[in-house]
Amino acid sequence: MLLASLAAGVVSARAPRALVEDAAPYRLVPNWGQLSAPLAWGETPAITLAPNGRVFAFTRAETPVIEMDTSGTVLKTWGEKMFVWPHGMRVDRNGFLWITDGRARNGMGQQVFKYTLDGRLVMTLGTKGVAGNGPDQFNGVTDVAVAANGDVFVSDGHVNARILKFSKDGTFIKTWGKKGTGPGEFDVPHTIFFDSRGRLFVGDRSNKRIQIFDQDGNFIDQWTQFGSPSGIFIAPDDTLYVVDYNDKMGLFIGSAKDGSIKYKSELTLAEGVTVGPDGSIYVGETVPGKIGDLVTGHTVRKLVKRD
Repeated sequence: MLLASLAAGVVSARAPRALVEDAAPYRLVPNWGQLSAPLAWGETPAITLAPNGRVFAFTRAETPVIEMDTSGTVLKTWGEKMFVWPHGMRVDRNGFLWITDGRARNGMGQQVFKYTLDGRLVMTLGTKGVAGNGPDQFNGVTDVAVAANGDVFVSDGHVNARILKFSKDGTFIKTWGKKGTGPGEFDVPHTIFFDSRGRLFVGDRSNKRIQIFDQDGNFIDQWTQFGSPSGIFIAPDDTLYVVDYNDKMGLFIGSAKDGSIKYKSELTLAEGVTVGPDGSIYVGETVPGKIGDLVTGHTVRKLVKRD
């Protein structure tokens, strides 16, 4: 069992690998998001919620884009043979779906795509099928965050160790970061998200920290209490959700204002996380988990507040 309330900035060093019921005020929705053949979940590193209430998951399977309603019923699927290695997925405030394809093969991949919610391609960043470190190239691209003014920020993290900034029309503006452990340096910048003040939170996963920057790339702060962040979501009220399946193993719920942690849940070993207006939490997993005696495969899950 975990403490239901943790002191600000302090978490238990214990990192159990079993998924168990815990003291955080959430429960799993049974059988949420189950698929029927021929659809199947692969590793699912990203999940996001659109303004229309639809849930989009990005899975490493034959059919990678799966659109569901909040009850977990599949509404639409697409993306067959369009991506090499599905990685990041976000819906911006204007209702566009952003996708990152993190590897190159057979002249495809290493790009960022902007789509309408029905799958129409609007814009592409990066050079198709080419891995590199130039302003129009990515190498291990991981995530996307769109600022209030439309500027696009990309974490290029599995091989490169940097953040890139583009204008809303895709024009390159700047980049910052390199491999290292100092402020503004990265080791797998894996997930990015803006808080209500427009600060960019970067989950610097292998450095086991969150780094915070302004939109010009100036370092503001770093927090180490959230383990190895694989996924970050920040609600409009600055509630901070962080998932870590590598180190501290679980879902952290705290504050983007001061870094305090309110709850830690072990109900999921997730890589991606998003939260609905009603507080329901949706996660995507890339590693098999265990609930009690039941071993589960890669999947998506929904967590809701306990009654």
